[in-house]
Amino acid sequence: MINRLEAIARRYHEIENEMARPEVASDHEKLTRLAREQRSLREIVQAYDAFRRAQKEMESAREMLRHEKDADMQEYMRSEERRAAEQVAQLEEKLKVLLLPKDPNDDRDVVVEIQGAEGGDEAALFAADLFRMYTRWAERKGWKVEVVDASPTGIGGYDKITFEVHGQGAYSQLKYEGGVHRVQRVPKTEAQGRMHTSAATVSVLPEADPVEVELKPEDLEIKASTSTGPGGQSVNTTYSAIRITHKPTGIAVSIQDEKSQLQNKEKAMRVLRARLYEMKLAEQQEAIGAQRRGMVRSGNRSEKIRTYHFKDNRVTDHRINLTLHKLDRVMAGDLDELVSALVGAERTAQLNGGNEVA
Repeated sequence: MINRLEAIARRYHEIENEMARPEVASDHEKLTRLAREQRSLREIVQAYDAFRRAQKEMESAREMLRHEKDADMQEYMRSEERRAAEQVAQLEEKLKVLLLPKDPNDDRDVVVEIQGAEGGDEAALFAADLFRMYTRWAERKGWKVEVVDASPTGIGGYDKITFEVHGQGAYSQLKYEGGVHRVQRVPKTEAQGRMHTSAATVSVLPEADPVEVELKPEDLEIKASTSTGPGGQSVNTTYSAIRITHKPTGIAVSIQDEKSQLQNKEKAMRVLRARLYEMKLAEQQEAIGAQRRGMVRSGNRSEKIRTYHFKDNRVTDHRINLTLHKLDRVMAGDLDELVSALVGAERTAQLNGGNEVA
């Protein structure tokens, strides 16, 4: 473990020196890549520095104790040795966790797509509730949310909404949200007061750098049209809506959120890159089998991951069999306890040599 930690510390300082070079500082893509790598190593390096300091303090106290004749000072040095030894043990356990295989996408920004599934109008309303929940959570984290495209319904819901989340570690937290979210409640549209079950799907895509997903001009079919829906006269009279089709895969992205055709095109290209990157990741995961296909990390739209029961103020995450009786707080953006439990379950599975959370 020490050899690996020394190698990580060396790499961290190599990156620091490399980023200070003028030719690197002027290369935005390389600088971004190096900064991301450095961020991914920072916590390990800081913990290792603290571990080494604690070891030195423990050894120093032990050495002084060997030569100390005064009884009071001996007792003091023993307490210092115990304190430092406890710190060494705690930091060693922390380092074991930090050295577990890390998702290379954890520090990326993300593209999130929420779509009403079974349940008609109620599913669309729940999709809007989920969007508000993630927006409030992002605000707590200091992340920035930017709507890319939305298909609102007339009653305040969304058939589909796509948005970007920008912020350090966004993907490391949001990746656990991919899948089917089921809601059980009396809908606003229900006149008889009966409980309904409906669902919305959430897809979480790590945002890809342009250098990682090359979009060749000849592979793209780009069409402009007038936007539809609410937004004022200019929405329906200017050719600002953009539809980009990636011909080799058939993946199509339509964006009409902005009044500027250029802005819509830039957003569409980011979403397209994210979808192609997700496809590439899925192929890699398939190739290496179950190692990267644990339930927590898959983000598969077909998996029912969570149930929100409004009458009992209860939310249950089915992947780790965790139930919290504070749905009101979760819907207000307090997702930290749920996500921390998922992170902890995944780390425990990794430490035990498993790949899935039971």
